[in-house]
Amino acid sequence: MREAVIVSTARTPIGRAYRGAFNNLEGPSLAAHAIRAALERAGVEPGEPDDVIMGNALTQGTTGFNVARQAALAAGMPDTVSGMTMDRQCSSGMMAIAIICIAVSRRFHCFGVPRQPSASTV
Repeated sequence: MREAVIVSTARTPIGRAYRGAFNNLEGPSLAAHAIRAALERAGVEPGEPDDVIMGNALTQGTTGFNVARQAALAAGMPDTVSGMTMDRQCSSGMMAIAIICIAVSRRFHCFGVPRQPSASTV
């Protein structure tokens, strides 16, 4: 079995909910910044990942559709890169990491981008 490793990390910025600097920025755009940064830090081209899997609890507004797919496209990834959004209410981001690790170790994917787009704090 192949071993899955984390080669890069990046997070979304933190700001005050509803009043902060990012209050008018849509979820996919915010997540796209972190995806681009993680790819750049790893030295990976946007078309190399097989999948973008995002955990997003209580999807609504601009994250109400497949935010993983929207964020991947907003990050400049080609439309050949898949996107999947999951909602577990708790630990969605951890589950996204687990799914990518399973896919890589079982050779379903060569490379994936797990994310959780949450960014605001009250």
